[in-house]
Amino acid sequence: MNETAIAHELLEAYKTRCPIQPLTTNYPTISVDEAYRIQLAQIESRIANGDVIVGKKIGLTSKVMQQMFNVTEPDYGHILASMVLPDGEEIAIEQMIQPKIEFEIAFVLKEDVKGPNVTEEQIVAATEYVVPAFEIIDSRIEDWKIRFEDTVADNGSSAYAILGGKPTRIEDVDLETVGMNILKNGHFIDHAAGAAVMGNPVRAVVWLANALSRYDIGLKKGEFVLAGALTAALPVEAGDTFTADFAHLGTIQVSFK
Repeated sequence: MNETAIAHELLEAYKTRCPIQPLTTNYPTISVDEAYRIQLAQIESRIANGDVIVGKKIGLTSKVMQQMFNVTEPDYGHILASMVLPDGEEIAIEQMIQPKIEFEIAFVLKEDVKGPNVTEEQIVAATEYVVPAFEIIDSRIEDWKIRFEDTVADNGSSAYAILGGKPTRIEDVDLETVGMNILKNGHFIDHAAGAAVMGNPVRAVVWLANALSRYDIGLKKGEFVLAGALTAALPVEAGDTFTADFAHLGTIQVSFK
């Protein structure tokens, strides 16, 4: 298996918006480590072409999702500058293949953090503030027919990140109990609390810092971390507008055309 060639396939799928067959079908023995190396090869290629890493995303933070993928830990991906959109953006559906939206809390860092052995106290101390966030996910794998190794190799199935609301000091909010209401086209459709992410989103960021250390990667001052979805990902269609209203953290909105 040629990891560089597979990374190129996924990059082409990203550029052309033509999905490929599951890697786990074509390469049934692919390992999680190989999948992360394929992910890194893509990120390095995009950086070589002028992009910049500005953050990370964490996926599969709920036990239900981990059981679905038959794994015992989350996964992660890298957020590049080209993937960040402003609050209130209207996104053209044709820019993506099969998009969905997730509702998250983002941590913006004021200090570098690098594992192993990072603690919750270190993450709290390193966080400048938290804000509401959307992650627009999109799979370069046909019909979302993904296993864990597929989504890892595909940069955590990430497409765009949007930060909104009001910057709030992490010491001023209880992230475990902070509530969120979701509206689609002005109508309430769901709600959740921060505890949906590993009991507390801080724990997800701790996991990330330690997991990244396996590849000698750290979290950097000024970067942000999407800590994981509070609810199931929702499919999006042209004409949809989603609003998430977080207690204490404010509101964030995105539309699709």
